[in-house]
Amino acid sequence: MLHEYREEISELKQTNAHFAKIFEKHNDLDQKTTDADEGRAHLSDMEIEVMKKEKLMLKDEALKLILAYRNSKEA
Repeated sequence: MLHEYREEISELKQTNAHFAKIFEKHNDLDQKTTDADEGRAHLSDMEIEVMKKEKLMLKDEALKLILAYRNSKEA
């Protein structure tokens, strides 16, 4: 997720508990949806859709935190 911000992600995971939590939750959902898409887990289409929407919301929130962090370092 958001590989172009690797440095910021690494720093935020260590210093911001909320960011670390949403990052971990995103990765967990990513693994679950990948497993379902590849047939390793049996989930309904609705369950997969809900997980993918939640994953996207978490990614958006993470990006906002990353950009705020980056802007605070540049100021």
